[in-house]
Formats: sequence, C-alpha cells, structure tokens
Amino acid sequence: MSEKPTVTAALIVIGNEVLSGRTQDANVQFLAVGLNNVGVRLMEARVIADVEDEIVQAINALRAKYDYVFTTGGIGPTHDDITSGAVAKAMGREFGRNAEAEAILRDHYRPQDVTEARLRMADMAEGAELIDNPVSRAPGYRVENVIVMPGVPRIMQAMFDGYKHNLVGGEPMQSVTITVALPEGVMAAPLGQLQQDHDGVEFGSYPFVRHGQVGTCLVARSADEGALDAAADALRAMIGELGGQPMED
Repeated sequence: MSEKPTVTAALIVIGNEVLSGRTQDANVQFLAVGLNNVGVRLMEARVIADVEDEIVQAINALRAKYDYVFTTGGIGPTHDDITSGAVAKAMGREFGRNAEAEAILRDHYRPQDVTEARLRMADMAEGAELIDNPVSRAPGYRVENVIVMPGVPRIMQAMFDGYKHNLVGGEPMQSVTITVALPEGVMAAPLGQLQQDHDGVEFGSYPFVRHGQVGTCLVARSADEGALDAAADALRAMIGELGGQPMED
C-alpha cells in the first residue's frame, strides 16, 4: 500500500447565477482532475448562493473537514461579490485593502480606469497570500487552507495551473474503466462482493443505453497500483463468469 497520506479537498461554487441556471459551472471537473494530478482528492463540491452567512458556514464546515477548501466566484468588482468579506469573517480576520493586490491592479489599469469598484478586488482577509492571475491580473489568494479564486473558468483554470505546485498532495488516484454489454442489475451482487474483497479500491457502476444496447461502465479507482491491478483482474473475471465480454480503451 502507498505510504503517502490521503490529502483531501472540497470546492464551494458561489453564485446566484449558477443556481439560477444562467451560468453553467465548468470548474468542478477541471478542479477534480487537476487536484488528482497533484495527489489531492476532491471529496465534496457545494453550490451556494451569494449569501454571507451561507458562505461563512460552508467555509467553516469544510475547512475543518478537509485539507484544502477552494472557492470559486464572488470576488469581482460588483456589489454582489461578497465572497472575500465572508472568507475574512469565517477565518476571524480583519478585512480590508491588500496593498500588494492594489498595486497589481493600479499597474494593470490606466490611471483613468482605476475605480473604487475595481479596487474592491484588492479587499481581502488580513494576511492573505496572493495567487497570480495571468489573465486579468486581479489576484486570487489563500488564507490558511482556504484558496479563493474567481468563477470565470478561463481565469480560474489559469490561476490554478500556476498555483498547483504549491499544494502538498499524496499519491494520485489511478483508475481502470471496463465497459460491458450487461445490465447493471446483473452485476450488483458480485460487484458488491468485489468491493468487500478489495480494501483500498473504489468500484463504481455507471449504466447506459447506446444505440438501443444496454450496458455498464465499471470503474475501479485506487492510489495503490498493485491493488488496482488485482481489482481490475477480479473485475474482468467477474464479467467473464456472467457471460460478458470486457471492453477497455
């Protein structure tokens, strides 16, 4: 088994526009994959409204439970961008203008374009560690284990890619996906037995219908390559015993 610890994370997607359906979140999948690549497992994702008390409660609940908490959304220049104030409140820190962040914004905009609304993007919790924004310059930041980023996917993703080397992770999860033309129900009992027999491996079952054909994608995931190989062999054997033909990419 791997000697590295399991490192976990949660994501809080903040924004009424996501809950209303006006904006489709594109960050959960990106962050899940990106975190796994550096050995951090995304264990939970919440979508919440632009309500200060809800943000505070979510941050405090998740930062106590996971190694990292990421937030996306609500750090722009408008009145409904309240994430930064809520983060400061949750962390019990003073909230105000970050001089380094202000300097970045003033350097980016022409003097006549520097407005108080734009400078609000430099307001954050005391002691925040800035995270570079290579796209639009307004920085994200980290306070303890809480990492605050914008919701715009292009900006958030560039910011994460530039910062991810600072995360301390464990072993990345690996996976094996096997597709079979059998209904999920046929495999439920033996798949449950496989889960009991293979400690440290997660099994998932995802049914589908393609061109009128019923089938199932079976996924085994583990940070331990040897355990994963053994589980995948057992999965193939189970499929064969049920009269199926395992298909793999």
